[in-house]
Amino acid sequence: MKPRRHTTNGSRQERAQPRLHQRAPETQVFESILPDVPLGLSFEARGQCVHLLNQVLVDTITLRDLYKKSHWQVSGPTFYQLHLLFDKHYEEQAKLVDEVAERIQTLGGLAAGMPDQVAEMTAIERPPRGREEVPVQISRLLEAHQVIMQNVRAAARRASEVGDDGTNDLLVSSVLRTNETQAWFLYEHVVKMDLVVAR
Repeated sequence: MKPRRHTTNGSRQERAQPRLHQRAPETQVFESILPDVPLGLSFEARGQCVHLLNQVLVDTITLRDLYKKSHWQVSGPTFYQLHLLFDKHYEEQAKLVDEVAERIQTLGGLAAGMPDQVAEMTAIERPPRGREEVPVQISRLLEAHQVIMQNVRAAARRASEVGDDGTNDLLVSSVLRTNETQAWFLYEHVVKMDLVVAR
């Protein structure tokens, strides 16, 4: 029997129930581009930029999660500084993930949004599940930054060539500059120097 409730005038009315376990065909297939998006950009230009941005997106998601893994697993005398730094960089990468995904959607594409897509598409080397030494953690992070920065520079040039200034601006002003700054903070941690006696 369906649950009922009384209204203010005393009559009985069926109570709204959630409709669970719904499924339906996809409204847009992944890697497809909406044909009519009023941005003043050609279908081909939008398609190229969506493809490039999705690679940047999955790599950025991978780097974001690598930072969180390092944040949790870092140890040793620099634990406190790196624990905080890795979490700061994680938050900055999370912001980039959202910006890149929203740009993809703006262009009429679909952002890669599931872990299996990220694992299949990323160009960044997968780390082991266990804990690694701090220099190895930093090296992995630096290598991931390099992968992203190389791809971002190429993608930004292509976006400029096809007239997509919005994508070019996002890639250069946000993604590239954030990654360059984060890489700087990392590589200064692995400069070889004597901490006690000046040379």
